[in-house]
Amino acid sequence: MQPGLFLTSDGKLPARYSFYVASEEGTKGQNRVRRRVSRMNITFLLNGETVELADVDPTATLLDWLREDRGLTGTKEGCNEGDCGACTVMVTDEGGAKALNSCILFLPQLHGKAVRTVEGASGPNGEAHPVQQAMVDLHGSQCGFCTPGFVMSMVAGHAIGATDHDTQLAGNLCRCTGYAPIVRAAKAAEAQPVPVWVKDKPVALAATSPILPGSSDELADVYAKNPDATLVAGATDVGLWVTKQLRDLDPVIFLNRCDDLKEITITDDEIRFGAMVDMNRMGQALNDLHPSYAEMIRRYASVQVRHAATVGGNIANGSPIGDNPPALIALDATLHLRKGNTRRSVPLEEFFIEYGKQDRAPGEFVEAVSFPRQADRLKAYKLSKRFDQDISAVCGCFNITVADGTVTQARIAFGGMAGVPKRAAHVEKALIGKAWTVDTVRAALPAFAQDFTPMTDMRASATYRLETAKAMLERYYFEDRGEVTNVLEVTA
Repeated sequence: MQPGLFLTSDGKLPARYSFYVASEEGTKGQNRVRRRVSRMNITFLLNGETVELADVDPTATLLDWLREDRGLTGTKEGCNEGDCGACTVMVTDEGGAKALNSCILFLPQLHGKAVRTVEGASGPNGEAHPVQQAMVDLHGSQCGFCTPGFVMSMVAGHAIGATDHDTQLAGNLCRCTGYAPIVRAAKAAEAQPVPVWVKDKPVALAATSPILPGSSDELADVYAKNPDATLVAGATDVGLWVTKQLRDLDPVIFLNRCDDLKEITITDDEIRFGAMVDMNRMGQALNDLHPSYAEMIRRYASVQVRHAATVGGNIANGSPIGDNPPALIALDATLHLRKGNTRRSVPLEEFFIEYGKQDRAPGEFVEAVSFPRQADRLKAYKLSKRFDQDISAVCGCFNITVADGTVTQARIAFGGMAGVPKRAAHVEKALIGKAWTVDTVRAALPAFAQDFTPMTDMRASATYRLETAKAMLERYYFEDRGEVTNVLEVTA
């Protein structure tokens, strides 16, 4: 038996081989070794040139490969967890150009795509990209460590005509110049044309391994046969398992080529997001439907992380401080799960059983999440120590219906208040059927202590969490009455 992949005629991995194939003993009598079937061959463009890699370690990061194998050291390692932006590169796929953190981007996720590093931002004859020139002219760099990441975020934003520079650069940290000269540089480059050399086009390529399925049907097949595999959606969470915890994830299955899981469907009755819809696309879809939710998504990590992070991954990891579940629960969302050819749907709030435990069987994956189309009564309040790109201490989402001055329905859900995302059932009961008045709201506040016993940790104390949850309900009431509650607006 020769080492390598053993596939059936239709390209599938026979179940009897699972994810490992043993090689023959060597001629010198070495012990039998197991080769990772997760290894694969990939092809992508790097700074305009085709790269073909064989026998790729599935959890090798683009950052490490660029620096160690290609000598492209302009891309820096800072936090190595997707927070600082020093490792930012531009990746172009069928959805266009986007900034991504290379430190938590695994090589198999690049198959068929185009990558630009800071070395490829300038032209073939050394011509400066407009944002590079603007950074020089407007003194946007001092020590220079963070500069390549800033430049690549700006290159990606420039490529798509983005002018919301504070948002585009929220995922890049600088400790020397501050942000004013950098933002001025981004603004100065707005009117300049996109250089032809960065207009990459991805190459349509077939997958070379069963760990990179091309549809949800293929995913269902291979995952049902290998339920111990780690599913990798955007790798914004799983990536840290490798870079920080040094975990061996093999076997793995990448979901990024399952285009049918990236669909957004909006009808008169329902809004449905496929599990692989990234957070930037989700936020854009919600802008006009539920703007408060969309604004919370804008504060969800950074542009780079939101380009990679998926709604399905955010739900499936079961985090008690994930920002999507509280909003979705408040909207009465349903989670759609699949195992092989069997599908089932559960109310999202019932998916979370207890901390670290979800209602998901081995080999079963999140296919989509949906919720009823409804009049917008949702407010999503995210409380964190840092306004942008920070984890919530408390995330409170309120969806309260009032008819003729009386509360007829209430769905209130929180993250950061329990071991799972959880509804405030006693608070809801204290509101429904009562007059929508400040007295009713304040009379309901003690019920929070019946619904939640929050913990104290580095982000907030239990007392603070409970008090801020109460304040959020009051804020919802006053905001519903048209009073100004935006704490970011300062007037003399």
